[in-house]
Amino acid sequence: MRPIVVKILVAITVAASASVPAARAEHLTLNVASTFPGSMPILGEAARRMTSLVRRATDDEVVLKFHEPGALAPAAETVNAVAKGMVPAAWAGAGWFAAKDSAFNMFSSVPFGPDMGEYLAWMYRGGGLDAARAMFHANGVHNIPCIIIPPEASGWFQKEIRSVADLNGLKMRVFGLGAKVMQKLGVVTFQLPPGEILEALKSGAIDAAEFSLPSIDQPLGLQTVAKYYYFPGWHQQATLFDLYVNKSTWDALAERQRAVIEASCGDTMRETIAQGEAAQWKAMREMQAQGVKLKRWAPEILVAFENAWKEVVAEESEKNPNFKRIYASFSQFRENYSIWRHFSTLQ
Repeated sequence: MRPIVVKILVAITVAASASVPAARAEHLTLNVASTFPGSMPILGEAARRMTSLVRRATDDEVVLKFHEPGALAPAAETVNAVAKGMVPAAWAGAGWFAAKDSAFNMFSSVPFGPDMGEYLAWMYRGGGLDAARAMFHANGVHNIPCIIIPPEASGWFQKEIRSVADLNGLKMRVFGLGAKVMQKLGVVTFQLPPGEILEALKSGAIDAAEFSLPSIDQPLGLQTVAKYYYFPGWHQQATLFDLYVNKSTWDALAERQRAVIEASCGDTMRETIAQGEAAQWKAMREMQAQGVKLKRWAPEILVAFENAWKEVVAEESEKNPNFKRIYASFSQFRENYSIWRHFSTLQ
């Protein structure tokens, strides 16, 4: 074939290709039922930031559509809704699924547990995430850790707690395994979603409440009805939150779609670690200006909490093989980690 003819054919082929747009992957929208309002510092903001990251990274091919609590499912039932296939995804914490199995609490927060670094080390390098996924997958859910926050406040009280005896008979909103500890000390516990806590305090349905970090608690207005704010958060020294996706839905995603969601969660976790540590002093100072009394638990009360926690561990391990197995993994990792903790920190 003569060279000039070849050139003409190539030019025609290139022109024809340019006139046909590149095939675009099918648009995918996953509705996300949230346990936390989108306006909530850190927890809600992170969900919105992560959904934005996914859209940008996929050029709108994958959209995680955030829905406020109650829009798709009750705030406390979002993970259950994913497991049942009622919604494709949810934004919550593993403790919200603990009615299925108390061992799920271990993937959310652990009383007298590790700080953020050690908790992540167990999850990602000590078998925690593998154990969590095995349990979630058995319930039709895939979990992706997206947030970890530093020690929470221990709770809001309408009167000063001077002794363990002052806790007996108190009605308190408290989450997860910490609730089981408080029950040992005579506290009547409730696990309310954030939007219901203030009204419960105002009405007298509860006498005290814990929720989260000072910067997260502050917009809830709890300081308007309870002036004693106790620390440290022995019940949640570090707390994980996840994106939950129905397992069948997750398996149907393309590998690159799953990779973008996972990477966006990792980026979101980095941001929430920094934000969680940076935002608390300002909220605490502002609440002090409103008459809030920042209190640290007396040593003897902390000892009582820890002793009660040991009882909870023994009881849960006795009646729940999953809890026993996962707590054994967790405690063995902490024991091995202790040599690093002892020699590496100033404390």
